[in-house]
Amino acid sequence: MYRYDEFDHGFVSQRTEQFKDQVRRRMAGELSEDEFKPLRLMNGLYLQLHAYMLRVAIPYGTLNGRQMRKLAHIARTYDKGYGHFTTRQNIQFNWPKLEDTPAILEELAEVEMHAIQTSGNCIRNVTADHFAGAAADEIADPRPYAEILRQWSSLHPEFSFLPRKFKIAITGAPHDRAAVQVHDIGLQLTRNEAGEVGFTVFVGGGLGRTPMIGRKVRDFLPEEDLLAYSEAILRVYNLYGRRDNKYKARIKILVHKTGLEELKSDIEAEFERIRHGVLRLPEEEVRRIEAYFAPPPLEVLPETSTRVEARRASDPAFAHFLKHNLNPHRVSGHTSVTLSMKPIGGIPGDASDDQMDKIAELAERFGHDEIRISHEQNVILPHVKLDDLSALYDEAAVAGFAEGNSGLITDIIACPGMDYCALATARSIPVAQRISERFGTPERQAEIGELKIKISGCINACGHHHVGHIGILGLEKKGEEFYQVTLGGSANENASIGEIVGRGFSSEEVVDAIEKLVDTYLDLRTNGDETFLDAYRRVGEQPFKEALYGTG
Repeated sequence: MYRYDEFDHGFVSQRTEQFKDQVRRRMAGELSEDEFKPLRLMNGLYLQLHAYMLRVAIPYGTLNGRQMRKLAHIARTYDKGYGHFTTRQNIQFNWPKLEDTPAILEELAEVEMHAIQTSGNCIRNVTADHFAGAAADEIADPRPYAEILRQWSSLHPEFSFLPRKFKIAITGAPHDRAAVQVHDIGLQLTRNEAGEVGFTVFVGGGLGRTPMIGRKVRDFLPEEDLLAYSEAILRVYNLYGRRDNKYKARIKILVHKTGLEELKSDIEAEFERIRHGVLRLPEEEVRRIEAYFAPPPLEVLPETSTRVEARRASDPAFAHFLKHNLNPHRVSGHTSVTLSMKPIGGIPGDASDDQMDKIAELAERFGHDEIRISHEQNVILPHVKLDDLSALYDEAAVAGFAEGNSGLITDIIACPGMDYCALATARSIPVAQRISERFGTPERQAEIGELKIKISGCINACGHHHVGHIGILGLEKKGEEFYQVTLGGSANENASIGEIVGRGFSSEEVVDAIEKLVDTYLDLRTNGDETFLDAYRRVGEQPFKEALYGTG
């Protein structure tokens, strides 16, 4: 894992001291809320519906046991005993007191964590594949490049006040697990015919009020040009992006209005102007950063574990967990394990302080002290011996995060919605809980197979509903909560925006509506291997619309 250097320590310490004084001035009345707002947002502090919310960065979703224990301590000491993992691979604390936030930031700095650039019109936390450095299908580990981008973007003098927030995601495998095509910049690691590592580059993806899939601007960008090309994109956006209307300020709107070819021409021209300067990445610097992400020493072991297979045959719950919550590892005899933060009837993405402590313990005992947070709001131990799965499962089950539902209908993404967020127009959490309970039996989930439901409490789409196989958007209508359904969305390498199928449903109706969609899928699929998304793409929306609204 990356360790702070002297610059990082000084940078974070200086920012923490600066914010401590800003909070003191606010508490003393020397700063009004309007004056304080841009200062707190630069440090990840929001004013939510009921209280302040602090968003803590987990760069590229990677942390260790010591850091997870610190998050547990903060939840226990300064919050109400839990935190919420987000679709940006961050964690949010929903109840900190303003006067406590400097102390929280100081404690975070002790374990090389911070909340810088988790808000504001800047380059946000760079996200990555949660199986990075472990996945069997990986071309190269994307985390060193994400770290390079983090260093380049932190307090970048040109890009701290962009027209709007800016998000970058990077994946290292052909199968996209980082949703790169719905980011302002999406990077897909690839190799050219000479075997050299580079990037396929997408620009202009994003969800929210105007959802769009990113457009490809480079088939192959050489490794050494990563920063120069990223800077060229940001400079063009900073120059031409709208600042008079925040709803039209994202780069996706610029791509749409300007046209891909014209914008690409501007980017390439700026890139040619700066590519041979100080932003050219020296190979030795890339290799130096890569050394921080060297995999742990893993013994090559048999591809199967006799003890695991014996238990699989006799324990259905364990077998269900193994089928859905493991990802193939690049080293034989190992696997990556998803610890589900989606218990049946629970709040997606929430983890208690005790659960966070337990995750840290399990990572230290079974996972070489590495933890990942996925954009799907789950926790991953990337390096686990197959022989350890039985013991790991038993302890995870007692702690409440061994539900075998990764990728299934109850593995729901949901934003905090109107239970917390001042921007929300409807609640997300209760809908997610009721859907989870409706489909919660292992038999029902197994029958349905892969089905990604994503729920947002407002048009800002923090729950990624636009790219759910079934998306649910909460809206307010005449003082009541209504839920609009979209179908056919996807965030992988075949990304697509879901289509609105018709009128919305009341809170009382929406779970029944989801069941009608599921039943329709089960009736029309050609075989047990055809997923909901495949079936939808084959037959189109009409059978699903008829199930929801009738033929009239």
